[in-house]
Amino acid sequence: RLHDDNLLQEALPSTGVETERILLEGDRWWLTLINSNEASTPSGEWMSQETFEWVLLLRGSACVALQNPDRIVDLSPGDHLLLPPHQLHRVERTDPAPGTLWLALHWDAA
Repeated sequence: RLHDDNLLQEALPSTGVETERILLEGDRWWLTLINSNEASTPSGEWMSQETFEWVLLLRGSACVALQNPDRIVDLSPGDHLLLPPHQLHRVERTDPAPGTLWLALHWDAA
């Protein structure tokens, strides 16, 4: 049975899909739960955002590629990563069922 108050019981999305839901938000910040099932950033694409993003892996594993400086980061439960504004990054892979579950805090430092 799924419970809205238990983040670890979030329903798994379809294979290849990543879902995101806002848990809390304030004036210049928001906290999201990201649920990935064998998801990755499309080949050749890079993500970048205007805000800071701090991610914490709650379940599963993931591999994230970063540019400038170029590096690959492997994440397991309990690992976290800070992405400053405009940091080019891409998700190389996430786990199949039961999937990869992330907690992500975004904030605008301006």
